Amino acid sequence: MKQIIPEIPADSEKKRFIERPDGFFWQDLETSALYGPFATLIDAVNDMEYGDAQPEVGETLAEAEEEIGIAGWIDPDTGEPAEEERPHINEN
Repeated sequence: MKQIIPEIPADSEKKRFIERPDGFFWQDLETSALYGPFATLIDAVNDMEYGDAQPEVGETLAEAEEEIGIAGWIDPDTGEPAEEERPHINEN
């Protein structure tokens, strides 16, 4: 099985990844805070990048989706978000 090596974010020079027998950890070198353990290095990288991403209090799902650029129109045939670069024509 081919092992996927995660891409380390550009700001990682302020962070350090550590592998121990109980899992993977990442450390913020500015504060010396240690986070983990994580089962895989990918989990540790994802936590470092997105671990503090929390929805705002009172924010709806539609507002959160709009903020990250997910289309608000759902294709009735596929159930998937519509493509943004094409016009949507409703057939009535």
